[in-house]
Amino acid sequence: MLLRAYRSDDVTAVHAINQAEVPAVGDVTADALASIATESVVALVAEVDEIVAGFCFVLPPDADYSSMNYRWFGERYDDFVYLDRVAIAPEFQRRGIGRSLYSEVERLAGERRSSAREFALEVNVRPRNDPSLAFHAELGFVEVGRRATGYGALVSMMTKSI
Repeated sequence: MLLRAYRSDDVTAVHAINQAEVPAVGDVTADALASIATESVVALVAEVDEIVAGFCFVLPPDADYSSMNYRWFGERYDDFVYLDRVAIAPEFQRRGIGRSLYSEVERLAGERRSSAREFALEVNVRPRNDPSLAFHAELGFVEVGRRATGYGALVSMMTKSI
């Protein structure tokens, strides 16, 4: 597996992975996804045998981004990095790619945003995403609140000190 910086020509593969993982990640157009990547302080792609297997986009607190979950953290934390989305293609799941992406995010966030104190994200509670909740708990993320996101959905707002 190779972790590398996201490139604009990755958008088609990254969008396909994102859409395959809805509702675990939010539904988004390819153009919106490209915009999120541009705003990201860390934008990574995982490759396996030269195939895009997964990705993650992490935003700084000053990004031009209107997500209510992102704003929720901005209202409560002075400096943080926000994992807007991470997704692994179904055929590459359970191979340690997610764990590798998170480790690299923490390393790069420390280099690029040395003042960041919190690694922030949310995980679906309704509809319930038990594998993601367990994964994040294992990595040391703790729930710091919950937020209704509409249409009956509910997310666990989580952080980890970095």
